[in-house]
Amino acid sequence: MNVSILKSVTAEATVTELVALQMVSCPDVQANLAQVEALIRMQKRGSLIVLPECFACFGASDKYLLEIAEQKGEGPVQRQLSDMAKQFGVWIVAGTFPLKTSDPNKYTASCLIYDATGECVSEYQKIHLFDVLIQDNTKHYKESKYTQAGNQLVVIDTPFGKLGVAVCYDLRFAAMFQAMGDIEVLALPAAFTQKTGEAHWQPLLRARAIENQCYLVAAGQGGVHENQRETYGHSCVISPWGEIEGLIEKDVGAVSTHYDKELIDKIRANMPVRQHNQFRSYLV
Repeated sequence: MNVSILKSVTAEATVTELVALQMVSCPDVQANLAQVEALIRMQKRGSLIVLPECFACFGASDKYLLEIAEQKGEGPVQRQLSDMAKQFGVWIVAGTFPLKTSDPNKYTASCLIYDATGECVSEYQKIHLFDVLIQDNTKHYKESKYTQAGNQLVVIDTPFGKLGVAVCYDLRFAAMFQAMGDIEVLALPAAFTQKTGEAHWQPLLRARAIENQCYLVAAGQGGVHENQRETYGHSCVISPWGEIEGLIEKDVGAVSTHYDKELIDKIRANMPVRQHNQFRSYLV
């Protein structure tokens, strides 16, 4: 399976803040969207805002997600996201939301990216699906039952450099991020379980930021949901040097840092790891 990198160039805009929103989403789509709008309203114009995985609906059955799945480019959730991006003048990396596929029993876990004009400039479909056993209340996770895996990396050219996008379980596969190339910002929507988050969330995030010498904006679900599943939270923004520049542990909120391209350039000039790297990674 070959993977191409999608690129899109948009009009110039000043992006100064990298923002991760943390939520404790419920099955009520409109209630969740109202919360997203309230959180975005408090951010600066020109910001890059990353929403959590399953931001619009969490804790419902997979069959319900099939029911609310939208066609790409149509539907109330996509319209509202576009309107928010345009109204508040922000870029939105919209976590994940189910989009329809040619299989009536499958949807994609799609992360749509909107620029500050409200245009949807790209879509990332989650590649690595969470089919695992965890010692928690849920125990057996099988995301592939209803989710169709993606097969394309997404890196888009933006006014603040190259933006790479990945989702949750993708974080564990370092070669995926090496294959993205020289990204300046990595957006990572997630809904890590409490158990796996305690063990691995921050070490994995810091490793990906350090390896790629880029900012990492990690937006998670953070609390106990209506179906009693507990997510780890700890949404954060990490510098290209691997420093946690802002963190929110649990519940609803936002965390941000100032985007500094000069810092990225300085770190890469002083330690040119990509030039020194003798290996290359590809999805096969």
